Amino acid sequence: MGRVTIRDVALHAGVAVGTVSHYLNHPDKVSDEKAQRIRTAIDALGFVRNDAGRQLRLGRSTAVAYIAPDVSNPYFAAIAEGVEQRASERGLAVFIANSRRSREREDAYLQLFEQQQVSGMLVASHGPIEDRLARIRSRGTPSVLVGQAAQSPEQPSLSIDDVMGGRLAASHLIGLGRRRVAFVGGPFGVRQVADRLTGASDAVHANPEVTLEVIDARDRTIRGGTEVGKALLARPEATRPDAIFAVNDLLALGIMHVLVAGGVRVPEDVALIGYDDIEFGEASLIPLSSVRLPHEAFGFAAVDLLLDEIAGTVGERHLVFDPELVVRASSVASGP
Repeated sequence: MGRVTIRDVALHAGVAVGTVSHYLNHPDKVSDEKAQRIRTAIDALGFVRNDAGRQLRLGRSTAVAYIAPDVSNPYFAAIAEGVEQRASERGLAVFIANSRRSREREDAYLQLFEQQQVSGMLVASHGPIEDRLARIRSRGTPSVLVGQAAQSPEQPSLSIDDVMGGRLAASHLIGLGRRRVAFVGGPFGVRQVADRLTGASDAVHANPEVTLEVIDARDRTIRGGTEVGKALLARPEATRPDAIFAVNDLLALGIMHVLVAGGVRVPEDVALIGYDDIEFGEASLIPLSSVRLPHEAFGFAAVDLLLDEIAGTVGERHLVFDPELVVRASSVASGP
């Protein structure tokens, strides 16, 4: 049997083709009795609506796209949940793509979603991307840059004040009386990483008795954290930092696991704080202090900003959220 059409549904339900079309697009125009007959026919025949054809006829899509650099990272997954929830509330579907921090994969998804005529794109990029988004925008597909502030006034963006976040984390560690602070992160060409380091440096420079060691961890994962932890354990105890600010929670958790397994006490010997406030951090054996980002609100705002751009609504194109310090057992004050 071939694909079931609207005509097949209309014949089975005993109604006009136009009535089925109204049921699918303007259900308020169809009587309850006819609507029930059409539903029964759809179920019996296995009718599947051809949204692709409908989108072409309307000249627009009922979907938006979200491209993330690493959906295995709970931070990006949490934002995706907020995006999906808000989009659903606004009657939109969401295509979610994982670029895996690859420029080639990112470009491929940008091309794919433009060809699919999505209404717009939410893009959390690993690197510079505004020039590519500008070209796509010039051809009619709007976008929102998620997670970093746009340089162009024409490119809508949603970001976190990461300089403030870095300052909050380092100031907290210094306030505990720690004097050998290490910043663990990388690559430093990533704007968010560089901004968090800038904030931490500001806090350290305001306290001349405090030093800041920068440890390059290009892999911002638990595995990357375990590698850093092993390197720290191999150093003489007197040369290790007494406080660590990791650029995200996954790194911090990897470091914590190795240090604790190696006999280092957290927070007595080393106070530790991460960034993003993922659920795993709070649930770890030693609950992790972190800089919290408003994941759900961030996802909601991203969709709202994109829909404003799609509608041509003139408003604030660059939204910046403030982070919040969350103190847990990994960086509480030591006893007397």
